[in-house]
Amino acid sequence: MVKTKKWVSLLMVLTIVGVLFAGCSGGANEAQPQQGNADKKTEGNEAGTQVTEGVIKATDLTQNPPGATNRKDNIVVGMTSPKGVFNPLFWQTTYDFYVVRTVFDSFLQVKADGTYENSLADKVDVSQDGLKYTFHLKPGVKYSDGTPVTVKDYAFVLKVLHDPNYDGETDILSFKIKGGKEYHDGKANDISGIKIIDDNTVEVTVTEATAYTKDFLGAEIYFMPEAYYGKGYKKGNLDSIKALNNKPLGSGQYVLKSFSPGQQVVFEANPNYFKGAPKVKSVIFKTTTEETNLSMLQTGETDMDNVTVTEDNVEELKSLGFLDVHIMPTNGYGYIAFNHKEKKFQDPKVRQALTISLNRKEIVQGVYGPYANVINIPQSTESWSYTDEGINKYEFDMAKAKALLDEAGWKVGADGIREKDGEKLAINFSATADNPVVEALLPIMTNNYKELGIKLSSETLDFNAIMDKKDTGKYDMFFAAWGLTPDPDSTTFITNGAQNDIGYSNKKVDELTLAGKHELNQEKRKEIYKQLYQELNKDLPVIFMYQRRDMWPINGRLSGFDISPYKDFEFTLHNAQIAQ
Repeated sequence: MVKTKKWVSLLMVLTIVGVLFAGCSGGANEAQPQQGNADKKTEGNEAGTQVTEGVIKATDLTQNPPGATNRKDNIVVGMTSPKGVFNPLFWQTTYDFYVVRTVFDSFLQVKADGTYENSLADKVDVSQDGLKYTFHLKPGVKYSDGTPVTVKDYAFVLKVLHDPNYDGETDILSFKIKGGKEYHDGKANDISGIKIIDDNTVEVTVTEATAYTKDFLGAEIYFMPEAYYGKGYKKGNLDSIKALNNKPLGSGQYVLKSFSPGQQVVFEANPNYFKGAPKVKSVIFKTTTEETNLSMLQTGETDMDNVTVTEDNVEELKSLGFLDVHIMPTNGYGYIAFNHKEKKFQDPKVRQALTISLNRKEIVQGVYGPYANVINIPQSTESWSYTDEGINKYEFDMAKAKALLDEAGWKVGADGIREKDGEKLAINFSATADNPVVEALLPIMTNNYKELGIKLSSETLDFNAIMDKKDTGKYDMFFAAWGLTPDPDSTTFITNGAQNDIGYSNKKVDELTLAGKHELNQEKRKEIYKQLYQELNKDLPVIFMYQRRDMWPINGRLSGFDISPYKDFEFTLHNAQIAQ
């Protein structure tokens, strides 16, 4: 997942490929799909030609169920249950981030094409050398409690991110704000590169220019009122800020009114929102699962949801008649992680063997049909940085996988299980329950790895339990997904990176990641990222699984949303309207 993989990104999202952790810095570039019926991407199959990208418009709104039409001033969005970390500094999942972006604002905001535009910013001045960024805050903006928004709150957030005990996903130190490292290390009482000119103007000076610095400082640093979050805060102790994780206060479109874990998050419109009061009075994020999301859309209990894009689901949604079905490339990818702190996964031959002995194509096609593709690098195919040059496709090859494990010293024992130095090759695999990918993956993985000579045990848990295992490092392998942001910069695979949750380390990857971040010319960056993806493809820090399409069915009586692979639904909630 950015967070700063553009964790926005550790996305680690299991059903969306996303967040999850995309959070802060590490992104993908996906082109905006054409909206409307006239221009759709289609692919052929045995039954003919079908839409695989675009919008399939509702055909008969009279079929709308009373469960939906009886709601005159309320939108219900279905999703996996958030964890309740509704804090721009510490959110962990895409679903928490949906809440964050509904409640909080930043200087810049992503557009549908993956570029950025002013949001809270009136304007942004950048020095010719790319080392000084002056952000001008729009006048008169207020938090939902009526207190004024000032750039002092922005500076407060930057300071907390530099706290020596900050343990969130945002890798602020990598952006080299002048004096930031000294403050972090206790050698300075302030961050010299942050200068407040007045209540509406702040100047941030960095020591190294990067292609993403402006967008990072503008879009990934959210305004949090110091008067609220700073009470009781002292450098080195973040407990008072974390205590407010489920009591967010921002200047955003909506105000959080209640959170019932596992059930719903309820919002009310912020009448003082600086872009204009939202047109719909209240919004609910209601917990759904793969087992319930289709039926809840059908009965009108929800107005929209991210439904797994399969041929059966597309046909079912189309047949209802009252849904606009948005299908677009997912700005992210599914993967299976290795715990690199375990010796058995530190040999690239083992990782390669585990990749080519897993029939990824069978798994992906079995779940998604024409709506997903097997991938071999951590990037969207729509990104300007994507490459397939010099990329090993790791086609399914059991004989080669067996040979690789033989070369790595893992020999088949009398019981058919491979062993080395007295240790059996045993793997515990963790994945989310009620997930169609996992349901397809587990039997194939079990059979493939048994033939390879691996003792495989598996467990299915809820999404948040998987995140807990990831956080504590108590796993062998797990299935998850990353959401990406428009820029390819990422800390996911850099040694000790903020989003490197798997303990992976590769000196060449570190060097190329930093080179790509600091190169300002996009064509030169493209060459660097090609080399980076070639190295990651060779070394396989994870098993890259797929890039799929996202599918958002939205009740046809709703309008005003502007969504794309880069821009999620919550950015334009304030523009949404309900036809009466």
